[in-house]
Amino acid sequence: MADSTIIDQVGSAFAKNYGVAQILVRAPGRVNLIGEHTDYNEGFVLPAAIDRAIYLAMAPSKNKQFHWTALDLGQSFESSVDSLSRSKLRWPDYLQGVLAELKAMGIDAPPVDTTFGGDIPIGSGLSSSAALTTGFAYGLNELFNLGLDRVALAKLGQRAENNFVGMKCGIMDQFASLLGRANSLIQLDCRSLSYTHVPFGRSDVLIALCDSHVKHSLAASEYNVRRSQCEAGVGALKKHYPQINSLRDVSHEMLAAHKQEMDEVVFRRCSYVVSENSRVIDACEALSKNDLATFGKAMNGSHSGLRDDYEVSCAELDALQSAALEIHGVLGSRMMGGGFGGCTINLVEEPAIGGFQSAMLDAYRKRLGKEPKIHVCQLGPGTEAIDGH
Repeated sequence: MADSTIIDQVGSAFAKNYGVAQILVRAPGRVNLIGEHTDYNEGFVLPAAIDRAIYLAMAPSKNKQFHWTALDLGQSFESSVDSLSRSKLRWPDYLQGVLAELKAMGIDAPPVDTTFGGDIPIGSGLSSSAALTTGFAYGLNELFNLGLDRVALAKLGQRAENNFVGMKCGIMDQFASLLGRANSLIQLDCRSLSYTHVPFGRSDVLIALCDSHVKHSLAASEYNVRRSQCEAGVGALKKHYPQINSLRDVSHEMLAAHKQEMDEVVFRRCSYVVSENSRVIDACEALSKNDLATFGKAMNGSHSGLRDDYEVSCAELDALQSAALEIHGVLGSRMMGGGFGGCTINLVEEPAIGGFQSAMLDAYRKRLGKEPKIHVCQLGPGTEAIDGH
């Protein structure tokens, strides 16, 4: 699963700047087959690690500073545990957030030098930020025997984004990056963090990602707005059902009974989340029977809800999704990730993949005058140290 060219580039750049790397970490991006915006509502998701990753070469620093080099951006940054502050470059904040959270746990990680690069398309909804955060945390854990297990590292990565970066994300991205397995999906309960690796048994079905090339200009701010709207809905319902803690505990019947007590937009946000949780359960049941036709229909329903009720799609994503459903061999399609850009995720039967790629390129040109980039992914293992480093 490792890309030897990127490994060589990262290793060479590290050697040029810092000397010999003591560890090389592969931290994968992730796809989420179904279950979008359910994670921070303590619901269910179905992600998987993929064969695109960020690679981090690391070694203890020769002075008291942390040194980071973002190879793909041609940028460097340095910091110390005692002087953490937000950077205008933004990417250092994901790394500094890890240090801040370790310090909050009473762990002062010794300074390290780090060079990283990878092949996760930035801004496409494949969670490059979570890969960077968890990859760095994993590397520190391995280098200095910090004693944190993978679930603890996932929680740490989430807190780093929540508290230092200011992105109120759930735990799905970090969890998938750290605990993925090849040829498997993760059925994750975001409340208890109990999980099951679910085999993806159809080797003749591929995962194709269509990158809209639209960046998430609204994603961070609107993500936090959606989270607040969901919390507002729970607050309104809790007056009648004090036992509920999140939308995970809410049924459509509860929502309908108190619709008039909520803002209409809040009601639609909550309705989507409740429906999406049900779709994840139904989709997993279909997967256990290798019924990918039913699974694909659940994906289509997810997109409709994200577009109409949660309102995090955009014209480009809608064009890609509707075009995909017209192509023979496509079992399901939906937008993936926080929204307002990024990728659609499509289940495509292998014999149809060539036709799918050409038809999607043609459809996008005709509908929007743009050209998407298509990534055909395989499911892959979670974050790991690469042998020989």
